[in-house]
Formats: sequence, C-alpha cells, structure tokens
Amino acid sequence: MALAECYPEDLFWLLSDQQFPQLSATFPNLKYGTGPRSALERRWWLWGLQSEIARLRIDVFHGTDFAVPYVPVRPSILTLHDLSPWLDPAWHTAAERVRTRTPVLLRLGLATLLLAPSEAIRKAAIARFRLAVDRIVAVPHAASSVFQPLPVQRPGTPFFLFVGTLEPRKNVGLLIDAWRQVRKLHRVDLVLAGRRRDDFPELPDEDGLHLLGAVPNDQLPELYSACLACVYPSFYEGFGLPVLEAMQCGAAVITSQDPAILETSGGAAVSLDVRDTKAWIEALLAALENPEWIAELREKSLRRAFDFTWMKTAQKTREVYDEAVRRFRFKR
Repeated sequence: MALAECYPEDLFWLLSDQQFPQLSATFPNLKYGTGPRSALERRWWLWGLQSEIARLRIDVFHGTDFAVPYVPVRPSILTLHDLSPWLDPAWHTAAERVRTRTPVLLRLGLATLLLAPSEAIRKAAIARFRLAVDRIVAVPHAASSVFQPLPVQRPGTPFFLFVGTLEPRKNVGLLIDAWRQVRKLHRVDLVLAGRRRDDFPELPDEDGLHLLGAVPNDQLPELYSACLACVYPSFYEGFGLPVLEAMQCGAAVITSQDPAILETSGGAAVSLDVRDTKAWIEALLAALENPEWIAELREKSLRRAFDFTWMKTAQKTREVYDEAVRRFRFKR
C-alpha cells in the first residue's frame, strides 16, 4: 500500500493463483489480478503467472514469497524473508517446495535482484547461496501506523506479553519456564497473543497464563501499551516485526540476540542468550522490581521506532525496481 501511495503514477497489480482478501485501504493504482483462467493456467508458475503478466503488460515482477517466474523475459525481484526453511526443516515442515525451488532459481540467476528485510539476512544469503554482493539489497520493513502508544490503564496484575505465532522457532517454551519461576516470587501474568500452529503443543490451563489466539492488529496496540514488557525469545528472525510494533507503542522489549532482531532493535531492547534461562528469569525480575529501568526502556523504544516507516521502505523498494530495470536492459 505504501508503494501505491508514494507512487500514484505507477500501477501495481497483486497476482495470485489463490483467493486472498483485498486490502482495506483502496488506491486507484492498486489492482487485483484474476488468477488462473483455464486448466492450463492452474499450472501457475509454469504457465498461468506468465500469461497473466503478459495480459496485464507488467514491466517488473516482485515475488514476495521466495519465487519469481521461471522464464526471465522481464526484470524481477525476489524477496528472501529469511533463511529459516534451510536452517532447520522442523521450523517449516510444509516448506519443502521453497527449500528445493528457491536455491535453483538463485543458482540460475532468474531473479534480476533480491531483497532482504535486514542486513543480517542479506549477509547470510550471500554466504549460503554464494550470491554476488551487489545482487541482494537490504530494505527494512516497518510497522503499521496503527501501532501507537495508547493511554491505557495498566491492570492490577502486571503481565508480560508475547506476540507471534506459537511455533517451535519462537522459543516460547523458554519464556513460559522463566515466567513460572518469576511467578513464584511475584504475582505477574503471561499473555500469549498469536495463533497456535499444529506443530506447537497445546498448553494446559494454568493460573496466570492467558492464550488469546490470533489478535487483530487494531487490538494489539492496547496490549503493547499496557504490558510490563514485551518478551520475544525467538531463535531466529528475518526482521522481528513484533519487536518493532512493540517499540512503536512505547513498550519495553526483552528479546533474543538473533542478529536480525539486534539490527531492528538497534540497542533499544534488552538482548539475551536464548539458551540462558537464568538470564531471562533475572530480566523478568528486574522488570518487576525496577520501574525506572522499564521507563528508560520505553523511551528508548520510541526513539528507535522513529527510524522506520513504510514510506522509507516503499522508496527504497522503488529504487530496487529501477535498478532491476536498468540491469535487465544492460544484460540484454
């Protein structure tokens, strides 16, 4: 949407072979493709996508899900959100197609340029896939403007907040273990906001543990603003959007030392070793016992969040489009 807003002279098409909800915000230059029109076009990546691109006379294709068209007849950009499908297959049991297809696309050079959401992912991709350093560009994400500090009244029982999908990569088990130890000394709750994936064990009912399931974006700022601290012990991220959302709401953030999260948080969060449960217990205790420290973290969060906007992301992404066009013409 930021691209459509920043560049009203451009026309943006959203294409997919699957049904998907249309965006709530409407722009006259943001349009939706029809998807496959025949049985042949249902073979989307082999035929259907190319047919729709040709029908719509699209100049540049941006593949936001680890893929680009198989025949490079126009400039294309491929987004590598992270390397999690290759680092641990257990993190993405349904990602076999990405694991096998994307390295082939990269090896054949079918994408003119690549995007990564952080410099950490850019460097990791260069090393893993042996990419030329000038072939992939880091363009940070941003958080929606809905994420703002709210003047909420904090509950009588303070709570720590985790926002994200409940899945093995997020390391929620460590957070629950640390919280249980802290709860022996202080009355404090733990709120988990996010859908539970099938490969994450069901959690039994437990006093003080609140499972909210998936929470709409417009309801998250109230949680971020009211929590004692947002805690995000993820093993691995491509950017760490919940960290930025929390910071933009002025929440104190305690998170892991994952390189992408360190890059996003920019020193404004408490960063801990994901294997050191004792350190997490101590940080949670400090949050409860040192309100001045939490206040300082909240101020740091807001200052850091100012560095990110979707307008900046759109402008940098549009620059990559222009460069992809230039390189494609040069190669021809």
